[in-house]
Amino acid sequence: MVKVRFLGHAAFYLESEGLRALIDPFLTGNPMAESGPEEFLDVNYIFVTHGHRDHIGDTVEIARASGATVISNFELSNLFQNAGLNCHPMHVGGVFQFPFGRVKMTTAIHGSDVEIEGKLVPGGNPGGFLLGLEGKKIYHAGDTGLTSDMQLLEIEKVDVALLPIGGNFTMDVTDAVRAVEMIKPRIVVPIHYNTFELIKADPWEFKDKLPDQVRTEILEVGQSLEI
Repeated sequence: MVKVRFLGHAAFYLESEGLRALIDPFLTGNPMAESGPEEFLDVNYIFVTHGHRDHIGDTVEIARASGATVISNFELSNLFQNAGLNCHPMHVGGVFQFPFGRVKMTTAIHGSDVEIEGKLVPGGNPGGFLLGLEGKKIYHAGDTGLTSDMQLLEIEKVDVALLPIGGNFTMDVTDAVRAVEMIKPRIVVPIHYNTFELIKADPWEFKDKLPDQVRTEILEVGQSLEI
């Protein structure tokens, strides 16, 4: 069984056979978060979709304390390695079979520069992750606008899609509904909304606009989904 726990914003904790992982662990400074980095010092992997601080979050602190391997794009991996972290670099379209399952990095339409000492450092291409865990497929879109590349995910038969709905920086509710129509996941979870004023959105509006055959799970912070 795969456990997917929502930590607020776009951050998640995943647990499955051989895997205790975080995705985009923005905990410190996250007004939605109820957990701190000290609760995740036994993780063995951390996935980072792109270089913005609300997605890198506590990656460095947690990875240093836990020894977790950070999976991100090549450029971010270089920055993390320079900070002394263990990394596995990937890039958009790349696939790798890890001990815990299959990972594919997917397209995201966004930015990825990293802010270091008040300056922006190139952070490579943003992305999402398609994870194959115990026969289930989980898609974390990262921060992205709507893109026709999402049509390619239909053939993957996604079990759970974690999709941003907050608008302004990412898809809004309308475009996220269009994304669901292309991906056709079994379950969809809205993310990246209501953390800040600029990304205010109504997840219930999103749910109401989706077809009945799509199961929508509006997770409260700290709530888990098991598949």
